[in-house]
Amino acid sequence: MRHRKKFNHLGRKTAHRKAMLSNMASSLILHKRISTTTAKAKALKMYVEPLISKSKVDSTHSRRIVFGYLKQKEAVTELFREVSPKITNRNGGYTRILKTGNRLGDNAEMCIVELVDFNETYLTEKKAAAKKSTRRKRGGSKASEQVATEVSEVKAEAVKTETAPEAPETATEEIKKEEE
Repeated sequence: MRHRKKFNHLGRKTAHRKAMLSNMASSLILHKRISTTTAKAKALKMYVEPLISKSKVDSTHSRRIVFGYLKQKEAVTELFREVSPKITNRNGGYTRILKTGNRLGDNAEMCIVELVDFNETYLTEKKAAAKKSTRRKRGGSKASEQVATEVSEVKAEAVKTETAPEAPETATEEIKKEEE
């Protein structure tokens, strides 16, 4: 019986599953974003997040432990050099799963797994939202009435200047207008 066994075996033997998760974790660290099925993505999230937490402490011991899981030297160096400085102030939730629909061949539910701090679209939106904040004057309706009257006065002046007759540009045009 499977009582209280929540680990997803993904239909594979232990060695195959460990090798697959190791390769997927290395690809995620190197490329910052991968596309896979939702079940594999959830298993990968449980596999890679403790490794990213280990990378916060850059010691020989933590590097050897992470290398035991990833089994790729390039992925370990990328994790400790590029990824860990960006996630030092984050307490967890280093990955994001974005569902993309179903695969055409077998209708499997697909998704994109990405590292949270490496997605530029979400980071630029936060910076843009911070710039949109404006300061508002206190005073309520009095201040808004003053601004409204000033705007209406400026518009009235602009209308007066647009309806005024234009001055002739050259001397020959002035002479022709005087003759008429």
